Amino acid sequence: QLQLVESGGGLVQPGGSLRLSCATSGSTLEDYAIGWFRQAPGKEREGVACISSSGRSTNYADSVKGRFTISRDNAKNTVYLQMNSLRPEKTTVYYCGAGKLGGCPRRISIATYDYWGQGTQVTVSS
Repeated sequence: QLQLVESGGGLVQPGGSLRLSCATSGSTLEDYAIGWFRQAPGKEREGVACISSSGRSTNYADSVKGRFTISRDNAKNTVYLQMNSLRPEKTTVYYCGAGKLGGCPRRISIATYDYWGQGTQVTVSS
């Protein structure tokens, strides 16, 4: 079973950048698609970005296109989410999920993912 641990969250000013990491262990990362999700207080978890197991396919929510980039380094068992031009938001928890099917469909749905990390908090505020 794959274990996932997110890191890299924190407080950043609007317009700033953060890079989140999703470190994995317990199984072979290259067998899994990875998705990044976020959940704001009182809201449902929403898909932000995903990358297929091969790394050849990525998808992004419309709200982050052009600002966020997902990448993976299977040798380091880690997936990254580079977030640029961040917009103000209340403390939001970012999660990474791993999907055994390996795909990254256009609709980034929690139903596609089998394993989850505990999340890392991101606050964008001046």
